[in-house]
Amino acid sequence: MIIRALSTLTACVDEHDKADFDLFCSSVGLTSSAAINIYIKTVLRERRIPFEIKQEDPFFDPVNQAYFLKSVKKLREGKGTAHELIEDDDE
Repeated sequence: MIIRALSTLTACVDEHDKADFDLFCSSVGLTSSAAINIYIKTVLRERRIPFEIKQEDPFFDPVNQAYFLKSVKKLREGKGTAHELIEDDDE
């Protein structure tokens, strides 16, 4: 058996997320450290992040939604121009 030195990994996490994570880990019989080590070993074994990482639909981005709601308000107040939807025939 090869004994390797341990190293400390420090990460900043929201305090409520950490508390919830600790509770979850405890409920399944793990320490937070063990759960993080499982994640690291999985990344190294599979050579990938072991879950899908995706960007949400940009339409629902808060900045876009604020612009959209502002535009709708202007239209309802009669301060804008409504346009018909133009379909793209290439699809």
